Amino acid sequence: MYLNKALLIGNLTRDPEMKSLPSGIQVTSFGIATNRTYKDKNGAKQESTDFHNIVVFGRQAETVAQYLRKGSSVLVEGRMQTRSWDGADGKKNYRTEVVADRVQFGPRPTGSAQGGTPAASAPQAQDKQPVPPMETIDYPEESINLDDIPF
Repeated sequence: MYLNKALLIGNLTRDPEMKSLPSGIQVTSFGIATNRTYKDKNGAKQESTDFHNIVVFGRQAETVAQYLRKGSSVLVEGRMQTRSWDGADGKKNYRTEVVADRVQFGPRPTGSAQGGTPAASAPQAQDKQPVPPMETIDYPEESINLDDIPF
């Protein structure tokens, strides 16, 4: 059995770029960055960043191009693919990318209006209504006996 699966969570490094294939199918490409923190052999905290090329097809490509911008948080699920082509100088070029099956948008940064003009999608100051306080749950203050738990 073989498995080619990629699951990435990161931030866009550039705005998505949408193109159309001769067949009319939309293709959007963008890059994301993922971070990793670890301790080196001396115990010092280190951080490394990896950059990934992503390609999305079809209706999802249109949605990505419409709503995501550089810095947006995103989860990408897909498969790894390496393409090769001959360059103008006769040199063989390679590009490894993730062909996305699913793109899930992350939370939007507070105070920004992605995917539209700030004036059109951000509420005006005079339009804001006071937010009523949320009701909270009152939990009992009795302690739990671990012997009463059935598992």
